[in-house]
Amino acid sequence: MRTPTLAELPPLDDNWLEIDTQKQQLRCWQGRVLSHECSVSTGEAGVGQQEGSGRTPQGWHYVRAAIGDGLPENAVFRGRRWTREVYSAELAATYSSRDWILTRILWLCGLETGKNRGGHVDSQRRYIYLHGTPPDQPMGVPASHGCIRLRNHDLLAVFRFARPGTSVWLHGGDAYVPASDNFDTPH
Repeated sequence: MRTPTLAELPPLDDNWLEIDTQKQQLRCWQGRVLSHECSVSTGEAGVGQQEGSGRTPQGWHYVRAAIGDGLPENAVFRGRRWTREVYSAELAATYSSRDWILTRILWLCGLETGKNRGGHVDSQRRYIYLHGTPPDQPMGVPASHGCIRLRNHDLLAVFRFARPGTSVWLHGGDAYVPASDNFDTPH
């Protein structure tokens, strides 16, 4: 796994993810071409970098680890380990207070020292993930504890697309336009 540098972002010849916390939307880019987009749910407490805030961090990150390959859909994770449980309505009723982390985990690591890397703003030490969530949880609205929640079918597509080392840009509606020309976006 090669860690991207800020000078190389966004990668013009490689896969990368864009997560817009204002629109609650994730986009998968292949260089300048949009290949997938879906609704997400980010931090109910809003955006922010501080440890313990329950907020979704901003800035450039990369996928540090991809966890759960080959496990069943709705596999339940605690501490990034499969519990051997598969989410169901019965399990949800038994453990009604759990913050469910399901199916797969893409664990993020910040690239911007002092913003999302190091000290009390470190996204990796804050355990910021992209992960699955139960079907009754809302999408398109902030409702998580800081992570990025996705529907299982979208998470599985993103998991295949974004292997460790993939760049991830989390922002609050800021348009990113490379110096030379615009990205191809759907109309």
